[in-house]
Amino acid sequence: MSTNGTDLTTGFISSSVAILLFGSNYVPLKKYNTGDGMFLQWVLCAAVWLVALVANLILRCPKFWPFAMVGGCIWATGNIAVVPIIKTIGLSLGLLIWGSFNALTGWASSRFGWFGMDAEEVAKPLLNYFGAGLSIVSAFIFFFIKSEIPKNAYSVDTTPLMVEHVTDKTQDPCPGCSWVDNLSTAQSRIVGCSLAVISGILYGSTFIPIIYIKDHSKRNDSVYSGASQNDLDYVFAHASGIFLTSTVYFLAYCVTMKNNPRLYPEAVLPGFLSGLLWAMASCCWFIANHSLSAVVSFPIITAGPGFVAAMWGIFMFKEIQGQQNYLLMVFAFCIILTGALCTAFSKI
Repeated sequence: MSTNGTDLTTGFISSSVAILLFGSNYVPLKKYNTGDGMFLQWVLCAAVWLVALVANLILRCPKFWPFAMVGGCIWATGNIAVVPIIKTIGLSLGLLIWGSFNALTGWASSRFGWFGMDAEEVAKPLLNYFGAGLSIVSAFIFFFIKSEIPKNAYSVDTTPLMVEHVTDKTQDPCPGCSWVDNLSTAQSRIVGCSLAVISGILYGSTFIPIIYIKDHSKRNDSVYSGASQNDLDYVFAHASGIFLTSTVYFLAYCVTMKNNPRLYPEAVLPGFLSGLLWAMASCCWFIANHSLSAVVSFPIITAGPGFVAAMWGIFMFKEIQGQQNYLLMVFAFCIILTGALCTAFSKI
């Protein structure tokens, strides 16, 4: 098999694994109360950093480029909204929306060379544009799908680990609730969809620093001259940015809460497992980026997890119900699949 054929095979296999893991990594958290998500964010990011550390040791500690950490900072900022999104519009719909905007941002920045990157070339540009256009159409269809999210429906004890140490006559009547639980149905939908769009745009920007370093490594006058072309060599710097940013956000949260953060011990192990799944999926994404290029891998990997998450949401969590919603979902999936295939074949 030719080298090009090997790269395509490796890229598509890595993309398939990433799709399965990205679509399932938040499933372990569904039956546990995670409060406002700040503590969960830190636990999840700690697991991501641990996996990246192991990968870095396996790769024999390639050169650390601090600028690659910026992508991790961007991702961690977008990930803060995950818990509110899941609580307001559900795992399946949330992932579908942020996945669509993730795909569009990542595709556009790579295809047109935004932020100082080199524009990616594909063998069949019109097919590539058509695939991206279908992603836009599917994103708008998702806004019309209604999800059923029960309020405070947790099967475990939701009492926070850390509570006030002094008697307070104005105690919170619902210590396990977050600000999201006080929103009306209409407010929840608006907030959830808006946060999903913002998170998607931030997720779609997470690889920009790495691609920038790789592109400028080919220029002798650049500080990044000679930098590695292997995306996996940047995974530790990327994860370090994620963990550092999440730690800063969590410390700021503790200060805001007057050293009385809401910590949920029952969410620690599920959160850590979620982080492990996400980190392994991310490593597969790095491999796919290297084998296929970001302009091809982004639409595929960001569109696929929505299908996996929707299956979880429909058959296990019953988030999406009703014939109209099912028909819209199937229609949107057909568009996504067609768009992903067009994008994939545009490279060949």
